Amino acid sequence: MQKLFLDPYQKICSHVDFLFGRDISSVLPKDLELEYSRKTGKIKNFSIDEKLIGTFRTDGGIALTIDGANFFLKQKGFQSNCVVPVEDAIPFVSEGRSLFVKHVLKCGENVKSGSEVAVVDKNESVLAVGRSLLPFLYYLQSLDDIADHNGGSLIRGIGIKIREGIKSRGT
Repeated sequence: MQKLFLDPYQKICSHVDFLFGRDISSVLPKDLELEYSRKTGKIKNFSIDEKLIGTFRTDGGIALTIDGANFFLKQKGFQSNCVVPVEDAIPFVSEGRSLFVKHVLKCGENVKSGSEVAVVDKNESVLAVGRSLLPFLYYLQSLDDIADHNGGSLIRGIGIKIREGIKSRGT
């Protein structure tokens, strides 16, 4: 197995700060539990107190879990990576179903196409985690269109592909 040139904790902090915003990693404790790949020796995922926080994807991103989103939500800047759905969509999203663009009430400015997103309610409780299919500007434009056209948004379709909802969990 090849030695890493960078401290694993520092690598994770750098990734988290790059993907989710400056100083988001400041909530991470020094005693992270790491799992390495047997083939490559790279970090596969990281946990805190036996709760999986995130998994490194092959494209360089981090796939968050609900526990990870709850953990990072302690840091105020993480809200720019969150999406708030309308009240009617909350039961469906928490079951693990996709969130449509027309059901987005509020969207953080750090949401980009393909970025990791936490779906939260108005009280900042995590409902689900997933991947955004559209950038922030599309959601913003959709919200403006709804206001201008009395509910007839020009942008349609799935906005957030949900990976895990709070009700779809086994625990």
